[in-house]
Amino acid sequence: MSGRTEPRTCIDPFMNLVTQVMTRAPYASAKRVFRVADNGSAHRGQKAADRLTATFPNAVMVHTPVHASWLNQVGIYFSVVQRKVVTPNDLTDLAQAENRLRAFEDRCNATAQPFQWKFTTSDLDDLPAGLDRHTADHQEESSVAPAA
Repeated sequence: MSGRTEPRTCIDPFMNLVTQVMTRAPYASAKRVFRVADNGSAHRGQKAADRLTATFPNAVMVHTPVHASWLNQVGIYFSVVQRKVVTPNDLTDLAQAENRLRAFEDRCNATAQPFQWKFTTSDLDDLPAGLDRHTADHQEESSVAPAA
């Protein structure tokens, strides 16, 4: 993981971060690099994807779904940063924020473990039937009259 601290968010700070990553190994020489981004204003839509590819031809922008934040692992990470690093908002300047964020980044990098996803496409195919069974079970429970 590699981060940056910028005084504001917009296209230039986003591209600075992308440049920081894309100019290092193994990304600089990779055949393709998928850059996952939410739909924040600095990297929203096809224009942002085109800008990325124009700057780094091996980069492909992948946007997370707009209304599925629970799928967005990056969003989950930043939620943890918000709760554990930024709150309480007692930072006096950008340098202090950068130091605290770097310490958190270093700790995450030192303790990170690969995530083993166990949910398969078969599980996804089976999900509607399981939901139907769950709904049917709960409808039966709610239709049973309480004992007098």
